[in-house]
Amino acid sequence: MRTRPTLHWTPPPDLPPGTSDLQPVVDALSAGRVLVLSGAGMSTESGIPAYRGEGGSLSRHTPTTYQDFTASPQARRRYWARSHLGWRTFGRARPNAGHQAVAAFAQHGLLSGVITQNVDGLHQAAGSEGVAELYGGLARVRCLACDALTSREDLSVRLEEANAAFEPVAAGINPDGDADLSDDQVAGFRVLPCADCGGILKPDVVFFGETVPAQRIEYCRQLVREASTLLVLGSSLTVMSGLRFVRQAAQAGKRVLIINRDPTRGDQLAATRVSLPLGTALHSVADVLDVPVGGRMALRSEP
Repeated sequence: MRTRPTLHWTPPPDLPPGTSDLQPVVDALSAGRVLVLSGAGMSTESGIPAYRGEGGSLSRHTPTTYQDFTASPQARRRYWARSHLGWRTFGRARPNAGHQAVAAFAQHGLLSGVITQNVDGLHQAAGSEGVAELYGGLARVRCLACDALTSREDLSVRLEEANAAFEPVAAGINPDGDADLSDDQVAGFRVLPCADCGGILKPDVVFFGETVPAQRIEYCRQLVREASTLLVLGSSLTVMSGLRFVRQAAQAGKRVLIINRDPTRGDQLAATRVSLPLGTALHSVADVLDVPVGGRMALRSEP
């Protein structure tokens, strides 16, 4: 049975405190074969808010669920109106110091892979290759009828033409690219069908309440099996889809390290949690390892 999304998690009082000591991260990367698992906190320094934590979007916004999206034309209109406006801002986001550091670590052979819970494509834009997108990517759109995959930019152009007078002001932008708009603001928005078959279009991401494809999960599990250390960056690990990899690593005797300002659901399984801003922390680690960070940024991947 499908359930409503897990939106919140309350830390127990016995969680170990965070630290500012980055030496365990330095040691792990020096040894190599580190698998990165990144969450929404990875992209906050790029202007994309996190779901949870202080100021997180879930305090004011409940994401559209898969069940609502597929069952209700009104829910699809609300989603696409808000998402279309949000994409104007979301699509302009650029990789931050943390994304650049992860790409640099990979280019110097220190990582065995990157799994991201984010749908923003910023790891790839920073130059990381072979990123496993656990929840998919907003830069792609999929038809639920014929399975055709197209680019979000192409759909954005079509939506601009069909909704030329649509110019509302959003109260905020969320980690899934969804803008905060009222029902009155989205009432007249025109939703477009698939250009190939007329079917329902959905961003190529896993919605809350939707199941991550089993093949994708197994691929990520294989990445965990092949790694020596799991390094969690900017994730509260509230939902099981990310926490399962922490549990897998811990059960296999692999070291789990976390960099996150707030406590996480995986803290009790981790050797340490570093409570520092990600960009600052990862650049400090790169300096110690003498790994240069920056350089050319790759374009986001398209279908």
